[in-house]
This record gives sequence, structure tokens and C-alpha cells, in this order.
Amino acid sequence: MPEADFQKVQEAFARHLRDPERYPAPQGIEGRRLAIYRRLFFNNVANLLGKGFPVLRGLMEAAAWEQLVRDFYRDHGSETPYFPQLAAELVRYLAEERPAQPGDLPFMAELAHYERVETELVYAEASVPSDVTPDGDLMVEVPVFSAAARLLAYEYPVHRIGPDFQPEQPGEVPTYLLAYRSGEERVRFAELNPLGARLLWRVIETPATGDEQIRRVAGDFGLEVTDELVASGRHLLEHYRGLGAITGTRPDCVAS
Repeated sequence: MPEADFQKVQEAFARHLRDPERYPAPQGIEGRRLAIYRRLFFNNVANLLGKGFPVLRGLMEAAAWEQLVRDFYRDHGSETPYFPQLAAELVRYLAEERPAQPGDLPFMAELAHYERVETELVYAEASVPSDVTPDGDLMVEVPVFSAAARLLAYEYPVHRIGPDFQPEQPGEVPTYLLAYRSGEERVRFAELNPLGARLLWRVIETPATGDEQIRRVAGDFGLEVTDELVASGRHLLEHYRGLGAITGTRPDCVAS
């Protein structure tokens, strides 16, 4: 068979596996074998995603979970050739592509994102760059956020969701979380208040000395810059460094 014809058969076969109700099978393949292929491919995807999202999977009825996986399997054009990255593709599908379906959990997209962060941080690169001083002065130098940490914001309190708590509406205020890999290589989550979250956001997005960051956050919230406020901000930065979310400091390029 010419290569071009073989590729067409492969494409037709793949379309049929993903959506057998819409695309007929290529001719010449026994129906029993096709059924085995369909079941094998789908079960592999469903089992992989179930392990990647244990909380979400546990909250859904078996039929609802199977339908979600089938919708994803049929409708989403994955951009990765790597099977282990399918979980990240499901997060993208839920956040950007899936229209609301009857019976969908309202927090489904956010919960999936939250569960995926843990896996990402397990494998995140955590080496400290050569220009970062781990024990540098956080107030006069520039705090550096860790590559093995994430600042997260959700409408739903995803870290509390489980069999006994399934909110139907977003919280009255956003939920801010810090995800970080601790010294013993475990991924942990800490809930943040708006001031703490804003301070970390500025560390990530607008690098400056710790002293300047505290003053900027005070301005964001219309607060007076008092000695107590500065001391509290310093304590927060030191706390985040103790967790490993801040890896150290870089020199202040403006001052130097």
C-alpha cells in the first residue's frame, strides 16, 4: 500500500476510534477487532485520567465520568504526543472548550486545575539559579519566586472540596492558595489572605526589593506604610522563604 494511502487509513481508523458514531470504520477490519481496539483505547485514557484526578473522579457518578472522558476523547485535539500529558490536556479542555453540560459539577474546571498543579510540582525543576543568594536580605534585594511553587486563585474553595463539601456557587471572595514543594519533596498547599497573595503576585510579576514590594502592596490596598506594616511584610517574605516558595534574592539592579 502506498504511504499516502496508508496514512489515510490510519487517519480514518483514528477518527473512528475517537468518534465511532460519526465516523465509520475503514473497510476490511473485522468488527470484533474494532470493538476491542475501541474499548482498549478508551479504557487506557479513562484509567489514566482517573488516576490523575482522584478527587474529581470520586465525586462523579461512573456514567458521568465516562461521558466526560468520551466527550474529551472525541472533541479535544490534544497538542501533545505524550500520553502522560493527557491530564494537562483535560484541564485545558475543561477551562477553554467544554460547554456546560447538564449534571456537570460547577467547580469541575477549577478542581481539575488544582489537582493537576500537584503533579506538575512533583516534577518541577527546583535548582536555585546561580545568581540567586538563598540567604540574601529580602528587604534590600529582590525576592525570587521558586520554579517549584505556584500562586493560585480560584472562585471556589477547591482545597476543601470533597464528598462532604460540594459548593454550588462560587465563594463570596476568591480563594488564594500557595502551592509549593517542601524540603522533604512533598507538595503542600497553604491558603493566603488577599494581602499575602498580592505580595507574592508582585514578587512574581513586578520584581523589586522586598521593602519596595511591601510599599506597593500598601498602596494597592490604600494602607498607611507604618513600621508595623513593614515588619509584618518582612515576616511574610521570610515565612515564604522558609516554605521554599521564595528561593532567595537577586541584587537590586536599580540600586546597583
